[in-house]
This record gives sequence, C-alpha cells and structure tokens, in this order.
Amino acid sequence: MVLKVGRGAAAPPFLVMDVIAAANARAAALPPGAPAIIRMEVGQPGTGAPEGAVAAARAALDAGAPLGYTEALGLSGLRARIAAHYQDWYGRDLPASRIAVTVGASGAFPLAFLAAFDPGDRIAMAAPFYPPYVNILTALGMQPVILPTGPQTRFQPDIAMLERLDPPPAGLIVASPSNPAGTMLHADELAAIAAWCHGRGVRLISDEIYHGLAYDAPATTAAGLSPSAVVVNSFSKYFCMTGWRVGWLVLPADLIRPVECLAQNMMICASHIAQIAAAAAFDCHGELADKVAGYRRSRDLLLRALPEAGFDRLSPAEGAFYLYADISARSNDSAGFCARMLEEAGVAATPGVDFDRERGSRFVRFSYCGPEADMAEAARRLRRWR
Repeated sequence: MVLKVGRGAAAPPFLVMDVIAAANARAAALPPGAPAIIRMEVGQPGTGAPEGAVAAARAALDAGAPLGYTEALGLSGLRARIAAHYQDWYGRDLPASRIAVTVGASGAFPLAFLAAFDPGDRIAMAAPFYPPYVNILTALGMQPVILPTGPQTRFQPDIAMLERLDPPPAGLIVASPSNPAGTMLHADELAAIAAWCHGRGVRLISDEIYHGLAYDAPATTAAGLSPSAVVVNSFSKYFCMTGWRVGWLVLPADLIRPVECLAQNMMICASHIAQIAAAAAFDCHGELADKVAGYRRSRDLLLRALPEAGFDRLSPAEGAFYLYADISARSNDSAGFCARMLEEAGVAATPGVDFDRERGSRFVRFSYCGPEADMAEAARRLRRWR
C-alpha cells in the first residue's frame, strides 16, 4: 500500500542547517588541541540574551508565577512595550492592538501568509532571499515570483522591477536590512515601494528582524508608510534571544482578527516565560548597543581583510551581520567551495545556493555575529588559505 504524502512535505531544506550539521561533525572530529572551527555560517549572535531579560525570567520562576497560556496575540504588557518601541525608535504612534506576539519570526511568516493570501496567489520577492520565504509559501500552495537583483540595486528590489510584473502579484516581501546581503532599502526607496504596493492592492510584507543592526543610517519601518503593510520582527537578532523563540507582527486592521484566529489554532501562544523575558529586554539597550558596536568592528575588519583573502566583490554591508561575497573568479560551485573552506581552513560559511537557486552557485554568505576574536582569526585563516 502506498500512502499519500502531502505536497507540503516536498518543501526543500533550509541548507544552512545542513552546513551547521557539517560544521558540528567537523568540530567533533578534531583531535585534542586542534584549532577550533570558526562559525560564520549561521545568523545567531555569539552572546546570549541580555542580562535584564534573563533576570526577569529568573525572577518570574523564583516567584512561582503561573506560567500558563497567554492570549493568542501575547501578553498585554509585552504588546504595549512593543508598541512603545515604535514611538521610541521611529516616532510612530501604534496602538498595542495592532501587535501580535508570535513564536519567533519563523512563526510569524505562516500566520501572515495564511491571513493575507490564498493558495495559488503569486508573491514576489528579490533574489537573493531568506530561504524560508519560498519554502513556506510553496508548502502553503502559494507561488513565489523571483526578482533577480544584483549590486546595481544593492541586491534589493526597485519600482522598475515591480512595474514589469503583469499582472501585479498578490504580495511583495522585502527585507531591510536583508539576509543574506546585509543591504538596506533606504527611506525613500521603501516609501516608494510601500506606496506602489498600497496603490495597486499588493500586500507588502516587510521583514524587519535586523532592525537595530544598521551601521550607516537608521532603518525605516514600513509600519509608518502604509496602512496595509504587515511588519515582521523578532527578538532573535538585535535582542540576542534566538532560542527564546519570540517575535511579533505589526498588523493592519483587516488582518488582526484573522491572525488571532490562526494563532489560536496553530500555536495557542508564544512561550509565557519567554514573553516575560522579551518585555524586559526593552530595558537593556545599553548592553545591546555594546553588542552592536562589536558587530560593527567585525564588519569593518572583514571589509578590510576579506579582499586581501581573495574575496574582493562584497555586498555593501549596511546592516544585519552578513557579507555576501561573489566568488565567481574562484569557483562556480559555492557548495563545494564552502565544503573545502570548512575542511581546509576550518571556517564554516553558507553557500549562496541557499539564497538564490539560479545564481547562488557563485556566492557565499559570511556571518560576522560571532565573537570578535573569532572573526579576526577567520580573516587570518582565509588570507593563508588563499
């Protein structure tokens, strides 16, 4: 008997997770005293949650707080803190009712996609892109529409690309700062895209999980540019709380109740204790600013050192903690190139095929959110490996 397997099971893997497994295996096989593997493959801050967040969680546990289900949209106190954050950082007055707390940004995307789109809908995005955008949309029966980009637009979409879409898509996903390129949509560019989308009935999904990690100019939120846009954010990157699995959505009025109903049925709520910690993280900006300063120093070091190691075609490192390197002068097999770099130089990085299935074979993504000393050591190893 052959049993049916749903088409969602055909979603491709998130390849960086395979790179993590390979790096873990390589590290486990090293003889005692051998140099450690330098981890530049994953976008996970090298430090844990801020001290204030950990202290708040510990205090709640010590007090015997009844950590049960919260409302599906999250603790009212956390939603209020997130809303206040938009006033503090962007000067935008948002009611807490528009905030939905989610199980990380990874849990936010399916909620947003299911609330805003139907199976068969076409959703546009620039390539290179964060792989789960395509994988989740495909699993939900939606159709990704890929917009090839390059250095001429800083690996970001522009209005000219959108105007060539006929008919217009049901939605557009943008990311600023972006993964994997670390580039940003500047304020006027994002405003133009938001206006284009709203005027044509295209639902804008703005991935803002790397806000707080901008080095040359502050990031702009789509929450203040369009009444129909959906904003996705997370406590994983700037707030260094990857394993706590807390994110949020800023929702337009027409999607608040649909997202609430979906959340009730799909996840009930985000972790109660993690929500308590997340609310306290908003009091930790001083500590977090020190972490961002460390990323900036690592970025500056790598922008000097990587060209000396043969990586001389790099994306503009405007934000996040990634550099996207064109390796076509050295290889057209980024997966094989990364495997050799791990084996021979002890540096783990992610092949570009994870982010661009057509052209990613000639790109590699380096993540520089690990310890600064590790980033300096990676630069030394890569110069020798060249």
